[in-house]
Amino acid sequence: MAEVVPNSNDQAYQHFMSKSPWDHRAVLSQVASDVDASIGGCGDCFLVIDESAVAKKGKKSVGVARQWNGRLGKVDNCQVGVFAALGCGDEVSLINERLYLPREWVDSPRRCDEAKIPENERAFRTKAELAMEMVGDARRQGLRYAWTGLDGGYGKEGWLLRALDSDGETWVADVHRDQAVYLEDPMPTVPERRSSKGKAPSRLVAQTTSVRVDRWAAAQPESDWRKVIVREGTKGALAVQVLHRRVWLWDGEEPTGHCWHLIVRREITSPQEIKYSLSNAPEATTPERLAYQQAQRFWVEQALRNAKSEAGLGDYQLRLWQGWHHHMAMVMLAMLFMFEVSSGT
Repeated sequence: MAEVVPNSNDQAYQHFMSKSPWDHRAVLSQVASDVDASIGGCGDCFLVIDESAVAKKGKKSVGVARQWNGRLGKVDNCQVGVFAALGCGDEVSLINERLYLPREWVDSPRRCDEAKIPENERAFRTKAELAMEMVGDARRQGLRYAWTGLDGGYGKEGWLLRALDSDGETWVADVHRDQAVYLEDPMPTVPERRSSKGKAPSRLVAQTTSVRVDRWAAAQPESDWRKVIVREGTKGALAVQVLHRRVWLWDGEEPTGHCWHLIVRREITSPQEIKYSLSNAPEATTPERLAYQQAQRFWVEQALRNAKSEAGLGDYQLRLWQGWHHHMAMVMLAMLFMFEVSSGT
């Protein structure tokens, strides 16, 4: 902006982003409300949590560390943001964010002081905990979405799925191929004591055997795979093949397991590309509907790419906590403008 706006002041721009006390949360709240006013309330409106990394050099930028950079597919020096997006079909816009602070940052008061991280933000929180915070933000704002989508990095966190379920959230969460499920109710039970020697059993034990989702899918006959249209793509309707079954999850400690949906998707043209997801949607939800919901994360990934290519999400030279959040708020404001122009609202 400083390069193209006549008579602009570089120092004023820098002050606005790094030191000016305006509240980025108020901006994000307004962005979320405006997106919700446009697309919220329909049965296909979704909230999706995803993350994105921005490569950085040095050790001064807030939150920077050697950590997983999904865009590069490797561990690299970068900052990682966890983002929330609200969408309906291909109409998607980012509405919220959290900066992930690795332990090495929260364990270093000096680095936190230099980056001007507020005292109440210096406790370590996992990405799943940041995701839970943003879902809570969405509910407190009254955003009108039908389900929440999560990728495998969040779906592997059983506590997060149980917490969302307990809060009344409907979710569709990708899981890794080694996710263990029970095909029958595990009916956790404390075994009877069989000897007077030693301590009496106290830990719950499943009464059925668990199986990995990839091994279960591999054992299913070809006739069980069902062709489903999940969304419109750039080259027309996208068709995939899916398997579906009701399964139980148990964490080894709760008194009962949770009966949820397992949906397995494979690409017709690339049958080795298989995705596994769980959902706590109502029992009567059809495999077609679950596959459709599972496929909507594509649009959020597209929104993050657009944010980087069109709105400069990764293009900043800011080291401080407030500057990072101010920049992200401005990016989401710009994306809201593009969203409203493209949708005609």
